[in-house]
Amino acid sequence: MNTFFVLYRKELLEMLRNYKWIWVPLVFILLGAMQPVTTYFLPQILAGAGNMPEGAVIEIPTPQGSEVLAQTLQQYNTLGVLIITLSFMAVISGERNSGTAAMILVKPVSYTTFVLSKWSAMLSLTAVAFTAGYAVSLYYTNILIGDVGAGGFWKSLLIYMIWLLFVGTLTVTSSALLRSPGGAAFTALGATAVLAIATSLFPKAMAWSPGKLTGLAAQSMQTGLWDEKTWMVVLLSFVIVALMIMISVLALRSKPSLDN
Repeated sequence: MNTFFVLYRKELLEMLRNYKWIWVPLVFILLGAMQPVTTYFLPQILAGAGNMPEGAVIEIPTPQGSEVLAQTLQQYNTLGVLIITLSFMAVISGERNSGTAAMILVKPVSYTTFVLSKWSAMLSLTAVAFTAGYAVSLYYTNILIGDVGAGGFWKSLLIYMIWLLFVGTLTVTSSALLRSPGGAAFTALGATAVLAIATSLFPKAMAWSPGKLTGLAAQSMQTGLWDEKTWMVVLLSFVIVALMIMISVLALRSKPSLDN
């Protein structure tokens, strides 16, 4: 356990040196603030865009606060997922290419501990960035649009955090399986897109798919419900995450270094 915390602290320090602890949360905060602010000032933005008849009045119904936060989650489902993937695409492949992984694993460090330390660091940064960004979105929504219930906010935050955990774990696994960080990012993004499309096209066959998490998070934000279906999707998502971690360990065990 002491070895795990040493490696985990090393990962956190490395992310600090790479400024990930600064720019990743800032991007999430910017995305979180963008949706309520844009929604509130949308009539003025359209009016200032020009090409409007003289005397035209733009009236856009003000959405509910829960709808604005649900739209914020859609922003994270594109740019947020991209940021997470690009941030961790080289988390294992980079050290395997340089031979650093082989040097570390020569010491009494298990493959499982090595992978879990990187996975935990990914989870820590993702959780902090998303929570900060979503909280900022809640703050501006309450000020500009209207009060939002705390119950729906926290439920949607937890559900969507599981989705980001799934995407981050998929990126770590791709980084363990592939030599190229770009290939790992492309694989993770492609698999995420295919999962989302398949879940949308085959809702009955993919009833428990992790791809349902994004929709369930938005639904929970608007209704505050967390039903049996949500629990089943969450449970299956954790099982798949555990399997991906095991695959990462096996891939690293087979060849710690990718040096020629």
